[in-house]
Amino acid sequence: MEPFLLGILGAMTPENLVYALSGCLLGTLVGVLPGIGPVSCIAILFPFTTYLPPTGMIIALASIYFGAMYGGSTTAILMNVPGEISAVVTAMDGHKMTKKGRPGPALAMAAIVSFMAGIAGATFVAISGPTVARLALHFGPAEYLALALFSLTATASLSGRSLIRGGIVTVIGLILVTVGYDSSSDFGRLTFGSETLIEGFSIAPVMIGLFGIGEMLRIYEQKIGSSEKVKIGKLMPNRQELRDGLAAGGRATLWGIPLGILPGMLPSVTSFLAYSFEKQRSKTPEKFGKGAIEGVASAEAANNAAAMSNLLPLMTLGIPTGPSMALILGALMVYGLMPGPMLFTLHADFTWTVIGSFFVANIILLILNLPLVGLWARIATIPHGILAPIVLVLCLVGSFSLRTSFFDLWVCVIFGLIGWAVSRANWPLAPLCLAYVLGPIIEESARQVGHLGYGLLLERPIFWFFIFLCGVSIWLTRRMWAKTQAELANSEH
Repeated sequence: MEPFLLGILGAMTPENLVYALSGCLLGTLVGVLPGIGPVSCIAILFPFTTYLPPTGMIIALASIYFGAMYGGSTTAILMNVPGEISAVVTAMDGHKMTKKGRPGPALAMAAIVSFMAGIAGATFVAISGPTVARLALHFGPAEYLALALFSLTATASLSGRSLIRGGIVTVIGLILVTVGYDSSSDFGRLTFGSETLIEGFSIAPVMIGLFGIGEMLRIYEQKIGSSEKVKIGKLMPNRQELRDGLAAGGRATLWGIPLGILPGMLPSVTSFLAYSFEKQRSKTPEKFGKGAIEGVASAEAANNAAAMSNLLPLMTLGIPTGPSMALILGALMVYGLMPGPMLFTLHADFTWTVIGSFFVANIILLILNLPLVGLWARIATIPHGILAPIVLVLCLVGSFSLRTSFFDLWVCVIFGLIGWAVSRANWPLAPLCLAYVLGPIIEESARQVGHLGYGLLLERPIFWFFIFLCGVSIWLTRRMWAKTQAELANSEH
């Protein structure tokens, strides 16, 4: 209990409060802008946060992530334009409430359950973190190899309709991360005789290109935006709506927290699952999709609970569950802080201050969300013809400023074009991102297992448990999409 309280106090120092407030404001701003999600924002701002102390940098990046999750619901409810992909589910009922002249209660309920789920998720991380970290101390190279493989398999399986596409993108990510010097063989790999490629591709320009430039090109091409103006009116829901919404939000939080721990189970997926569950258990399922406040509450609670619990495997095992977590992992690595079980012992002050900031950020977001909702709605109408060039310049300046390298600048541009092409073809980017981050872990773990002898694997039940989960994730994905195709075929007849 004492480390936790010290962490809260550490997060409430004036300096850290400024980092949390700045991150929450930027995250909410990004969340309300259609098409620009937390991944793009973290990728763009990552180079500029490297000038901060490590604690401040992670507090700022985590607050951006939480803020984007909060902010995405505002334009989804008011304009039917989800600022963030996980807000698509919120728009299904939230915008219907706006059309009925009741956007205020929808916005208030979204803010209340988001806060409730965020605090519950942060509490779960604070309580479970030390326990999971102690268990992870027993993990050897075999367990980390299997866990990383499971993370890649699950992400590739859940990130698109085609498992083959997810697999191909994963392999491409693994190939790209092998470019550069190989310490075991003392030779360069895939360098084609170029001295520049010996150092490989730095993670920052790769991610800025994929999720910054790539996304900007995509939304500029699609001309995403809205100029619709909505009168907010009365904010608070009535007593019955409050009861129904809080109950649905509580159930969705119980969904979101455990699902958020799973690799590839992004908040957007969790929102769909929680919404579907709430609709199935409802005595009046016909209300859903027509302005049910339970639909808004379940989607937002699951989304924010999963966003918070996403951080548990990152901090305790060093395994990111999605692109946003992969970028935060990259930020930690800039300072030589490798997330994992030792983070809670060797860097306890840092770890608990960051966890304390999760609570502070949720309180800040609750205070910011409702009073400034009119401002966020106006910002959402900024034409992307103005916004995209500004963001593109920030991407290029950021990637160059890290090492003042023109090579990094070209890497950023090339990966930006790759990201745009992959998204345009409806192929998933998340597996490529995670493969690029997890590739070194897989390679090093496999190498250590080889040195120790492959017979060691027979004595490691946790290794086989994660390998079993790899198979389960593939099987479930195939079954899920087969069922979806069958339902679509039946609906056409």
